[in-house]
This record gives sequence, structure tokens and C-alpha cells, in this order.
Amino acid sequence: MKRSLSMLAVAALSLVACSSDDAASNTAASTTVADTAPVTEPPADVPDAIVSLSPTATEMLFAIGAGDQLIAVDDMSNYPAESLEKPHDLSGFEPNVEAIAALQPDLVLVQDDKVKDQLEALGIAVWVGPAASSFDDVYTQITELGAATGHVDEAAAVIAEMDAQIAEDVASAAANAASAGLSVYHELDPTLYSVTSNTFIGKVYELFGLTNIADGVEEGNDYPQLNAEYVVQANPGLIVLADSKCCGESADTVAARPGWDVIDAVTNGRVVVIDDDIASRWGPRLVDYIDAVAAVLAKVNEG
Repeated sequence: MKRSLSMLAVAALSLVACSSDDAASNTAASTTVADTAPVTEPPADVPDAIVSLSPTATEMLFAIGAGDQLIAVDDMSNYPAESLEKPHDLSGFEPNVEAIAALQPDLVLVQDDKVKDQLEALGIAVWVGPAASSFDDVYTQITELGAATGHVDEAAAVIAEMDAQIAEDVASAAANAASAGLSVYHELDPTLYSVTSNTFIGKVYELFGLTNIADGVEEGNDYPQLNAEYVVQANPGLIVLADSKCCGESADTVAARPGWDVIDAVTNGRVVVIDDDIASRWGPRLVDYIDAVAAVLAKVNEG
């Protein structure tokens, strides 16, 4: 069932632009898709042997009901739990073309195009979904995968549900956070690497009108390393920890850092601990991320 993905098209979607912690541009998802008319029907030959080398793509497939079409995933795909039931010893960082081809897949999902040409030379269709640089990109990738796997309606339903929940979260907290003049510090790891508003993560905070303390710290670097003194002086009203799983960081460990106990976010209980994977992937669980931020910001009104 080897086929080209040229029949697919990038759907026209409208949401605010933003970027991911791996994104470097504002371009839409780079795929083997032809930019022609929107896809409204599934392909004639639906792939039933898909290999995913992208944890985000894996999550998207399960969300749209295409999980059964997966025959293998990469070693970083760990959600949902059903993904761990698939063979998951392939590497997405260093793809082995021979190992992939041996599985005789109809379609391979990758995050970059490093092995695209090699796989296509073997007659294997490839979909490339790089780190999203906007919410549009997230929805576009879900739409493309829905079209590629024969789950067009399911993909549309996932997008509609995500869009509605995000709008509800923003409505419940955005105006309040902005009026409170809150700033945010997002922590990638305990060495205080952070992200600016030019990243996908940073745009999540812009939804709520928050000021990012990492903005402008290092010209041209959207992932600057801050220092403890700067963070304390910036006095963020919200701290988001994306290093709980990797490094065991928590509200308690942050409060125990020298001088951090006086930071507004710490004294007012506005430290959000988010699963590292959720914070670094741009799939359907993006909603969980935004939910967590909104829940804390909603309490600003109650105080």
C-alpha cells in the first residue's frame, strides 16, 4: 500500500501564532503535502501499517482514533498507555532506515526530514511534522494526519474540542491575569534555562496577558539561561516548572532555593508543576497545559 501523500493539503486554519520549545520559525508544518485544495475525504488507500518516530504524532494518532493503525513507535512515545503496547525500540533521534523498512510500513511519521529521502526511495510514504511554531501548526498537523489515516471527521472533532476548551480557559482567566499585572517564569531545568514569548510555550502565556521575565534577556536567544538573582529580582507572579519528571522539581524545592521564598509566585501559591512531556509536546494534551495555567490564574480573582 505504498503511496504518495501528495493528495493531502494543508487545511486553512485560524488561531493566534505561537511557537514550541523546539520550534525555530513561524512556518507551517513541513510535510510531503501538496499545498492545493483542502482535504475533505480520506485517501483511497488508508495505511494500516504506520510507524511513528514522533511522540507528538503518536499522541495525535491515538487522539483521532488511528492508534490501531500503528505497528511501531519510537522509544520516546509513552502516551497514551496503549502506545507502550506497541514495539517501541526505534529511535526518533537517530532513525535506522533498515530497521524501519524491515517493518514494511505504509507510512512513517517523523519530526524532521533526515531520513525522508531514503525512505521514499524505498517506496515508503513519509509525513514530516516538525515542532509547531503556532497553534495553527498544531491544528494543521492533526488535520493532515486525519486525512492521511482516514480519520478526517475525528481529527476535526479533536480540533473543535481543543479550540473550545482553550477559549473557555482564556475567558476564565486571561482578563484577570492581565489586570493583576502578573509576570511568568517558565523553567526548563534546574539550571534556570527558560523560554521567551517567541516560543510556542511563551505564546501560551501571552494568551493570558502575562509578561515573560525571559523576554529580552539575551538578544537572539529564545531559550536563555537566567540566574537566580535575576529571577528573584524579577519577582514573577507565576512560576511554571517543566522539570518535575526529569529533575524532581516542585513548589517545595523552589521555595527552598536561597532567596526564592519571597518571590510573589511562591508566597501566593502560584507555582504550576507541569508534566515535562506535556510542556514539550504540541499535541492534544496542549489543552491540559493551558488548563493547569488557567486554574492557577483563576485563583488570582479569589484572593
